[in-house]
Amino acid sequence: MNLFLEFSLIGLASGGIYVLAALSFVIVYKATNIFNFATGEMMMFGTYFFYLFDTQLGFGWVAGLGMGLVSAALLALAIERTMLRPLLGRPHIVLVMVTFGVGSILRGFAGLFWGPNVRQLPEILPRKPIFLGDILVPGKLAWGFVTVGVIAGLFMLYYRYSRAGTAIRATSIDQVTAESLGINIRAVFLLAWALAGLLTAASGIITASVNGVTPQLGLVALNVLAVVMLAGMTSVGGVVIAGLFVGWMETIVGAYLGAAWQSFIPYLVVLVVMFVKPSGLFGEQRVERI
Repeated sequence: MNLFLEFSLIGLASGGIYVLAALSFVIVYKATNIFNFATGEMMMFGTYFFYLFDTQLGFGWVAGLGMGLVSAALLALAIERTMLRPLLGRPHIVLVMVTFGVGSILRGFAGLFWGPNVRQLPEILPRKPIFLGDILVPGKLAWGFVTVGVIAGLFMLYYRYSRAGTAIRATSIDQVTAESLGINIRAVFLLAWALAGLLTAASGIITASVNGVTPQLGLVALNVLAVVMLAGMTSVGGVVIAGLFVGWMETIVGAYLGAAWQSFIPYLVVLVVMFVKPSGLFGEQRVERI
């Protein structure tokens, strides 16, 4: 029983890493109706920004963290402004394919500038393991989970109670009505992408502080995709629950059935859920009149 509890806690802590990236998916989709397939690469590039300012340029981890997060937000704004804004009004599939292309470009640049080898980040999370009775939880995972909880909590408060959050929610319901009420929807688009840049960078830095960063770090977003689809594309709170569940499920399946099962079980669960509830467990079922 203790072993099961230990695996469960490790799984929940691992799932917390998915939460921030999943929130970035949702916030962009709610504000712009764009499914951003470059989320993983934005996550990876934000991590490399931190590595650049902290280790390569020697600013230290505090300044490097701040500069890395700001750079990640600016990168997200540049993507929205230069590559997606000119395509407003085009079919959604066109915008989705552009995000695919952006992801490939970012991955290529990362491999060109930093190479394929693992780059280790500074020790920003305590390594000392935490004991809960006889249960051991790795220190970096535990403190990473706490950090994710704080960031996700602050984001959800901002989204729920700030005027900017209200503008994003109004835009997600009906862009035409929101603009007629005086909401600058183009500014909302920029805000959503900037928040996505911050969230993905934070997620990448926390992930890489455990395993290091390579240009393939963005592949973590494949698991985040399972989280988003399971929760529903429009549920901010739902992706938090789904992220923890997917992380727990991956760890339990990997521990008891092996890594081969771990790689596809989350998608099997998502497939079953989508058959029963196509909008996801917590998503809104939107009805469009033609």
